[in-house]
Formats: sequence, C-alpha cells, structure tokens
Amino acid sequence: MLPDERTAFPFRLAAAACRQTMSGMLSSPRGGGRTTEPIVGWIWGRNLHAFLRLLSHYAGYDFDDTDWETVEAGVQETDDEALDGWYSYPLVGTSATLSVALARAVCGEEVAVRVTGAETLELRLRTDTLLSAFAGI
Repeated sequence: MLPDERTAFPFRLAAAACRQTMSGMLSSPRGGGRTTEPIVGWIWGRNLHAFLRLLSHYAGYDFDDTDWETVEAGVQETDDEALDGWYSYPLVGTSATLSVALARAVCGEEVAVRVTGAETLELRLRTDTLLSAFAGI
C-alpha cells in the first residue's frame, strides 16, 4: 500500500531535516572560501594505526610504515589537557589534505583526535564514522 499525502508528510519532513543537518556539517563560507569545522572525538590508543590508515585511504594518501613510526614517536609525549600538548600530522592525499591533531589522555588509554580539512560531506561522514567505530572497539 502506497502512503497518501497525509501519511507521507512525516517522512518527507524527516528527510528534509536530515538533509538540513547534513548540509549544516559544512560551515558557511567566510571571506569567499569554504571552511569547515574540525571533526573531533577520541579513539582507543590501540586503534590509532588502523584509524590513520583508513583515514589516509579516504584522503587518497598512502600511509606507510615511515608515517606510522613518525606519528607513534610524535604522540608519545602529548597531553590532551594542555593547549600546546598536541601532535599534528598532515595527510596530503590526491583527494584531500587533512591535518590530524592527536593527544593522549594523561591517565588513560584514549587518544583525542581533531581532524581539519575534510571539506566534502562524504569525507566528513567517513571521518566521524571512523571516530565512532574506533572508540567502540
């Protein structure tokens, strides 16, 4: 049975709200250029390597063992509670240029993550999904 106009309305309203929410993930242009808000979250430290490999893949960057050794060393002395205690690593790929800022929790196994440069809705959603996934396993 196909929905009539009355019963279809809530579904159209929900779809419109979803589209508005998703388009709101991209901030409005400032000064003629499009900027995006950073995507922030945390993951378990044991998942950092896999997170960076997948994020790099989505950006079109080949994250190799040298990259991992550099990040692994750089994140060791970080502190997520200090403004200057973060380590930042660029992922310059064929489809996006991302900056990934990382900081370990002082008394835990978590790593705080802040990704900037994800300008497409697809990349923003993938980044957010990776953060959610690697915080849960």
